[in-house]
Amino acid sequence: MIVTARTTSIKLKAKLFRGFSDGSRLAILEALRTGSRTVGEIVEATGLSQSNASNHLSCLKDCGLVVSTQQGRYVSYQLSDPRAIEMLALADELLADVAKGVYECTRYNCSEES
Repeated sequence: MIVTARTTSIKLKAKLFRGFSDGSRLAILEALRTGSRTVGEIVEATGLSQSNASNHLSCLKDCGLVVSTQQGRYVSYQLSDPRAIEMLALADELLADVAKGVYECTRYNCSEES
């Protein structure tokens, strides 16, 4: 029973990190670090196409990492929890210390990520 609960917890945690592991989704999360933005503003900040950004925003919203608010005819998106900002900041700090190893790592397939 403990092994099953632990396995479930690990799988759920891995699923959470998938939201941060895709380059497009990560770019969107980074763009939302400073506050809410419309899809157009996210497109401008990330360089993604509008359809690609909208698709990833839908994914992030379904997974609970992003929330949306209707503002007239525009929809504004923001991070659902300020701890996501902390996670991104911690990733920056960790990467500052391990960047060389991550860059040189051949075990992660990073060729598709930007």
